[in-house]
Amino acid sequence: MTKKERYIQFIEHFTNAMPDAKTELKYGNAFELLCAVMLSAQCTDKRVNMVTPHLFAAYPDASSLSKATKEDVVVIVGSVSYPNSKAEHLVQMAKMLVERHNGEVPSDFDSLVALPGVGRKTANVMLSVVFNQATMAVDTHVFRVSHRLGLVSDKCTTPLAVEKELTKNIPEEIIPKAHHWLILHGRYVCKAQRPLCKECELKIWCKYYKTNPSL
Repeated sequence: MTKKERYIQFIEHFTNAMPDAKTELKYGNAFELLCAVMLSAQCTDKRVNMVTPHLFAAYPDASSLSKATKEDVVVIVGSVSYPNSKAEHLVQMAKMLVERHNGEVPSDFDSLVALPGVGRKTANVMLSVVFNQATMAVDTHVFRVSHRLGLVSDKCTTPLAVEKELTKNIPEEIIPKAHHWLILHGRYVCKAQRPLCKECELKIWCKYYKTNPSL
């Protein structure tokens, strides 16, 4: 199967199987999503969703969070991974939003990655989910699933290389949704340790299953 055929199969399957795919992080506005995505690094969305209601109740906007101390925030986010550094980044991020952007989350990549604690992946999530831009955030799920399905070559050994390959081959208008297709498939079916290949409808053309048929 050619790479073009793989992308056709990929898009056709998920257009039908997950027509309304979206982030599982709970948020009400761009500021809340930015906080949630920052907290989600190396942490489950389920855990983040347990923490953020308390965080947003205490600090509903950038202005209020910018006045908090790291210690104040750690008390709330202490159950997520790396709570001290994340709390520090949240406060500093809020201060920069107030100082440079009137407390609003910017809609351009360069301004987003300039925020403390915001890297390429987080910026791409914000641009895709909030601003519906054709960006592909590559987390561990996207990286793993895209390789297993043969959507990207083995030469794509970095998240950036995977991002470029996916955005080159997926139609621009569905890139934001395709990001969630890959994440959700990786989270619930194509798991890292024990992929549910027997249950997966993509196994008939999956590159990984072809070399691991006993799964």
